[in-house]
Amino acid sequence: MIAFALRRAIQAIGVMLAVGVIAFSMFRFAGDPVSQIVSIDTPAAERAQVRKSLGLDDPILVQFGRYFANAAQFKFGVSYQFRQPVSSLLEERMPATLELATCATIFALIFGILMGVYSALRRDSVLAKLFQAISLIGISLPTFLIGILLIYLFAVILGWLPSYGRGDVVRIGWWTTGLLTASGLKALIMPAITLGLFQMTLIMRLVRAEMLEVLRTDYIRFARARGLTTRAIHFGHALKNTLVPVITVAGLQFGSVIAFAIITETVFQWPGMGLLFVQAIQNVDIPIMAAYLLVVSMIFVTINLVVDILYTVVDPRLRSTISRAS
Repeated sequence: MIAFALRRAIQAIGVMLAVGVIAFSMFRFAGDPVSQIVSIDTPAAERAQVRKSLGLDDPILVQFGRYFANAAQFKFGVSYQFRQPVSSLLEERMPATLELATCATIFALIFGILMGVYSALRRDSVLAKLFQAISLIGISLPTFLIGILLIYLFAVILGWLPSYGRGDVVRIGWWTTGLLTASGLKALIMPAITLGLFQMTLIMRLVRAEMLEVLRTDYIRFARARGLTTRAIHFGHALKNTLVPVITVAGLQFGSVIAFAIITETVFQWPGMGLLFVQAIQNVDIPIMAAYLLVVSMIFVTINLVVDILYTVVDPRLRSTISRAS
């Protein structure tokens, strides 16, 4: 088990090194940073001084080593647009993105599992067919269109929810949250549903398919032959084994939710890292773009590592396979 975790950790470090090379290449070769910092009529001597202060005159390997050393300390340079350290900008925006992604994932898990279980146990009912139709809509419609439709319905026509922003937030140390205020909760509803709808439909279809497969297995027939109640069979045996692959999908999808929150944050003007990244693209703010790439990749790699380890804890068959391989 420890050897498996170490192998996965080494692979994660290798992935982060590869992503770091891509981020450094973006920072180094996607245009001249000096041209983004100074004006067009800046004298050549001043440009040279700025280039020297940024260390751009050093050899590529020296710049590469310095970039990795700074990135390991979460130092990503200074934003061209905001003239502030990129790390402080990400630290300021990260709570909004993580809060939105967490609420969207919780929404997707709760409703996806409930709808998936019901669709499997009552697959010929009208409500189950309605859930199937909702899942097709959630998978087919693009995220930005879902967000616009929700804004039109609940903000423009009904006027129940705000159409943009995060509402009032409460600061707890460096963390900011809107979950403790009424306006913050209202502002969170539509972005969380928009971001979590695709994941919800994916989890629902996965749970339904796995549940139907598990209900056809021999040990379920044996449980019925032993006289166990329907509730014990469905929820004590079938659902428990159905949730094993859901753990993997939910963990991996959490990273996807954070990465693809860009669209949702843009539609709802949610002040998170995704909106900051979009603004950086518009202004060719390469330090923010490179830092965002590294941070999101680190979140993906960490989640994958945790999911791999949790999977071995939940599934005894995988533990035995790992033990034989070791």
